[in-house]
Amino acid sequence: MKKLLKLTTYLGMAGTALIAPSCQLDETIYSSIYTDAFYKTAADAEKGLISVYGALGGLGGAPALTLIADFSDDQTYPRGVVGRNTLTQFTYDVNYTTQRSNSRLSESPQQIWTSCYAGIEKANWVIAKVPDATMDETRKKQIVGEAYFLRAFYHWFLSKNFGDIPVKISPSYTEADALTAKSPKADVYKQIYSDLDQALNAGLVSYPTVEKGRVAKEVVNALYAKAALYNEDWAKALEQAKIVINSGKYALMSDVRDVYKYDKEDAARIENMWAFEVDPVSPGLGHQLTGLCGPPGSAGPEYARTSYGSMFAYQAFFDSFDPADKRRTLLDTNYIDKNGKVVPQKSITPITTKGVLIKKYQDPVSTVGLIPNIPIFRLPDVYLIAAEAEARLNGATAAAYDFVNPIRKRAGLADLKTGLTKDALIEAILQERAWEFFAEGDRWYDLTRTGKFLTVIPKAVNDVYPTRNVTAKNKYFPIPLDEINANAKLEQNPDWK
Repeated sequence: MKKLLKLTTYLGMAGTALIAPSCQLDETIYSSIYTDAFYKTAADAEKGLISVYGALGGLGGAPALTLIADFSDDQTYPRGVVGRNTLTQFTYDVNYTTQRSNSRLSESPQQIWTSCYAGIEKANWVIAKVPDATMDETRKKQIVGEAYFLRAFYHWFLSKNFGDIPVKISPSYTEADALTAKSPKADVYKQIYSDLDQALNAGLVSYPTVEKGRVAKEVVNALYAKAALYNEDWAKALEQAKIVINSGKYALMSDVRDVYKYDKEDAARIENMWAFEVDPVSPGLGHQLTGLCGPPGSAGPEYARTSYGSMFAYQAFFDSFDPADKRRTLLDTNYIDKNGKVVPQKSITPITTKGVLIKKYQDPVSTVGLIPNIPIFRLPDVYLIAAEAEARLNGATAAAYDFVNPIRKRAGLADLKTGLTKDALIEAILQERAWEFFAEGDRWYDLTRTGKFLTVIPKAVNDVYPTRNVTAKNKYFPIPLDEINANAKLEQNPDWK
């Protein structure tokens, strides 16, 4: 059982309060946990850290963690209900009005802003207060290190969605302390690097010793590598990725399909380095992906006990795979119904005759909660970061090929053709990322960080979405109007003013 996540449900999802105040009149009542009366003991420190992880609950529940990117990219699309199609058609506004009117702000970029800054605030309190706690010094250092990592992760997640953002690195002792102006991207990444350096020096344990749901030392390196990649700091990205690969702590599973099987979750941790963890219990953390990706009307028992047919892959994306690619088997153009009958593609969904089902989040057994976790960092990501960084630094070297070919070999494909130009190899690596990480909230950011979204997205159409009018301003989402109104120091992104 995932003890950390059960505690997270209690502590993290409870907002700012870690301990519900009693109704007894003679008890001291605190407006929040952030007082000098907390963070005094080892138990306080552990609970405070769990609350920092707790912000992942808001990101992973809808999950804004992946859906916002996945519904924007050229791989997957939603059934056009409850405002999800505003992401696909780029018709959202600064108030996320459609999602708000459908009570779906949890599926909007506003949820990213809210959850990440909640996590940052809680991390700031741990970083500021736990060093003075009375407890084992080794564990104290690890707790603060994990808080530094999570603060870096939340800032990075915000930056890749909103661009320039407020960097918040001290607790809000007063309301005025909570109001911060934006910092340019260079300063955001400077702080991310600094926090990750702190985390790397905190004595964090490695897999398999690390507790489920927590970050291992090598996960810090993985985030460092990916943040550096997004920052176009190729040397740093390569350096940090190689540390993970050379550590030998993680390995590719022999069959890519096993990474996502509900009954191989623990075995898959050898590759799935860090994930949004869920459990088939109540209360507990969950997400919608299992239900969204299964056929409508809960008609496909291998997908889920309850499913809605609300998320599909584009036919063109399915067709882009080599038929020998084992990753294509994580998509399907038919399914078996409850009577054992094969349902053909034309009958999968009423919205199109070319529905393609996604099989990364299947859970045929759970009636309460879910089993499938949502990957955040997998080892193939690190390999492909290394491949891209090497190619951008040094061209189409043998080393770059050596980083990408293990991913292809595991998928059942031949090595990449040698003799590619630098640009052609980089393009091949980006395509490899597309095939490897679909429906994991990754592709959209590859398109925006490389500027390819303006040419790729208009071609990613079908009979459900025959036109997609993406523009330059869609590289970043608008800062939620609620936040602009609440903070006089905060300016809207220029293209959204």
